Amino acid sequence: MIRKVLLMLISICGLVAAALPLASPANGMTPIDGSNVRRVTNLAAGAAGPGAAAAAAAGQGGIAWKSCDKKFGERLQCARVSVPLNWHRPAGKQIQLAVIRRLASDQKHLIGSMFVNPGGPGESGVDLVRDSGSDFNASGGGRFNIVSWDPRGTNRSDPVRCFTSQASEARFWRGVHIPTTVAQSRAYARRATELARRCGQVSGQLLNNISTEDTARDLNRLRQLVGDRTLTYFGLSYGTLLGQTYANLFPTRVRAMLLNAVVNAVPWVKNAEARTAYQAGSADAVFTQFVALCQGAGPARCALTRHPETAAQRVAGLFRRARRAPIPAPHASPPGVLSYSDLLLTTFSALRSPDGWPRYARELDAAASGDGSALETLARQMLTPNAFAKATTSTAIQCLDAPAGQPVSAWPRVIKNVSRTGKLWGPYQVWSQWAPCAANWPGHATERYAGPWNAKTKTPILLINNVYDPATGYSGAQRVERRLGNTVLLTVASYGHPTELPSPCADRWRVRYLVNLVTPPPGTVCGAQRPFR
Repeated sequence: MIRKVLLMLISICGLVAAALPLASPANGMTPIDGSNVRRVTNLAAGAAGPGAAAAAAAGQGGIAWKSCDKKFGERLQCARVSVPLNWHRPAGKQIQLAVIRRLASDQKHLIGSMFVNPGGPGESGVDLVRDSGSDFNASGGGRFNIVSWDPRGTNRSDPVRCFTSQASEARFWRGVHIPTTVAQSRAYARRATELARRCGQVSGQLLNNISTEDTARDLNRLRQLVGDRTLTYFGLSYGTLLGQTYANLFPTRVRAMLLNAVVNAVPWVKNAEARTAYQAGSADAVFTQFVALCQGAGPARCALTRHPETAAQRVAGLFRRARRAPIPAPHASPPGVLSYSDLLLTTFSALRSPDGWPRYARELDAAASGDGSALETLARQMLTPNAFAKATTSTAIQCLDAPAGQPVSAWPRVIKNVSRTGKLWGPYQVWSQWAPCAANWPGHATERYAGPWNAKTKTPILLINNVYDPATGYSGAQRVERRLGNTVLLTVASYGHPTELPSPCADRWRVRYLVNLVTPPPGTVCGAQRPFR
């Protein structure tokens, strides 16, 4: 049920009425299935932060909902909401957030609203509810209006722009690949510096005001505007960092918070180097699992095993060959070659979606036989101007959450350090996410939340994480469980990012938690469908 939501997210890298009694988490239930940081701001954490008076006043006005475009379908309502560009100056310049709501299917037993965030950072909450609102409705037992928004600086909400025209953007990115050689790296470092300059020219002051804390304060404004006393929230991937930030800023305003595919906040906000190493650090182990599961599945279900050599030997040979010279891709459109850089890039989306592992194995097998067409087609999806624009938006938010500690000229040292934790994803993370932050990025956070991360909410926060998640590793979720003041970690014995393979156990716990505030016993492990089935 929630799987369709997560499939949609893989395509790129509540509120409760005041009169509702809060249920206590049940105890003694049996399982269904087998660093100190600081907040960088001069204001105390909590509801009385910047713009508190304006936010309180906003709660009296509500949101002027209207029907969305007809192509959005029934039950959907849309609106635009003004928020301060700078929460320190609530009466100053305003920006517009695009907001969407899917009405609950069980209005008679309505609990309130449930806010959802798809992660990224920079993915569209409007698209999420438009395309997958029915799945979130099911996770909430039909008892919540599902609300989301495009976060500031993204999509329909005053998006970050770095070019004055699509033509100039296309020229800037034409022929660009992720570097894997010294010459390529030096050229990309210069390109990252030019990108930062252009972003500052075009987007100006917006770049100072799109940190995760800014968005958390927007979320609190939206909570007030829908008229709910406390927040019910469902965050995916980076949306879990947004949730942690909100819970630490406004711990008394949390009714329920479900964080799925959990970001470890401490390395995220330490500096761009630590964040990049963390982001690259889990993919290699998942790739090893992919190869091992393929070998166990046998030739009927995994193409890599249809040869005298093992799947691991065949894959290792492919990577060695691509590193020596590009592999022909005669059936790509247009025909070309599969470089080592592009081969690494194919793992970025493939590892997140284990439902597609049989197909990915066939594509790797074809490349090992000399035809890299399918893999090159996959890699090119991440090398379009639109894909680079999405990556830049994500970078703009990340640079505010934690700037780089080293200049872009330090790329040899940074690449070396990040590659120790993640060989597959290291180059992409360094060049797409770290390099612009290190290249005189023009944005400087008006405020950014950097801890502490130990707030205690009345109801436990429910964390859900796969054991083998390539983007938000399981060990990070364990650290968040220990760090937050009141949490329970539900482990899913599965693969991918976020929880993507069907798990009826995890689905049942989502509903029980969001509706009744019941958490699984500590140590609960849910099974899931296996890849290569």
